[in-house]
Amino acid sequence: MGVVKGLMAVVGIAAIMMGALWILQGLDIVRWPSSSFMLGDLTWTRNGTVLALIGVALVWFARKR
Repeated sequence: MGVVKGLMAVVGIAAIMMGALWILQGLDIVRWPSSSFMLGDLTWTRNGTVLALIGVALVWFARKR
């Protein structure tokens, strides 16, 4: 079970980081890459929030006993 929990934690952290990037790009705070179709699109803010919440849930389940 330790391997599964470790994998869940790693995937969860990656999801949180990617979700945060999507949120910041959707809010037009991070303009990288400059030609991205995600910049200033609130759809990506919503998608990033959902992805980050899934990542938080994965980390939470990984830390549960």
